[in-house]
Amino acid sequence: MKKIVVLTGAGMSVESGLKTFRDADGLWEEYPVSQVATHEGWEADPTLVTNFYNMLRRKCWGVKPNEGHRLVAQLEQHYQVTVVTQNVDNLHEQAGSTHVVHLHGELMKVCSSRDVDDPRYIQQLTPENCEVKPGTKAGDGSLLRPYIVFFGEAVPNISIAAEEVQEADILIIIGTSLVVYPAAGLVHYARPGVPIYLIDPNPVNAGRGIKQIMKGASEGMRQLYQELVGGNS
Repeated sequence: MKKIVVLTGAGMSVESGLKTFRDADGLWEEYPVSQVATHEGWEADPTLVTNFYNMLRRKCWGVKPNEGHRLVAQLEQHYQVTVVTQNVDNLHEQAGSTHVVHLHGELMKVCSSRDVDDPRYIQQLTPENCEVKPGTKAGDGSLLRPYIVFFGEAVPNISIAAEEVQEADILIIIGTSLVVYPAAGLVHYARPGVPIYLIDPNPVNAGRGIKQIMKGASEGMRQLYQELVGGNS
């Protein structure tokens, strides 16, 4: 069975109603990055950061996967599929994707602020219990912090993602401008001759050999799904 790797960014979730961070009306316009998405911001005011991510979780719990998410999941009926996402929502999982690598962390999890990746202290939040009271501590006595890769922190899953892309027979990129590193560098791990598709409604300087479908996530995935599955569905 051929392997598809799908690399997704913020544009994947826009049709579900989630604001991107970088667009003109994005969340960074309202909240300075330095305050809510850096280690220094966390150290300076953990209550502000905790409440910011509580707010994001409240927004997320009312959001459903869009058709683009569902079509990515349906590809698993015909291909071995790995989703590598820059998004911190869990919409791919909700849509049914079974192998998702999160590069920038997961909004619905919290962890130790002393050792972010210690699995003993990573907690999964639920819709009924999605808010963290400021000052709540992890099992190691440190403050619970969002399980999010803050700006300036290492991206622990980037090597896993690179290995997945190296094994891909087809690479699909959805809703990312390919300007945020290290994720943008993943495309260079694709083997020579591997078909690369980019779904984004805006012009992207994607480089030679990449076929762009200038449509949104759902409409673009409908077109590509037919091309990849066609009469096999």
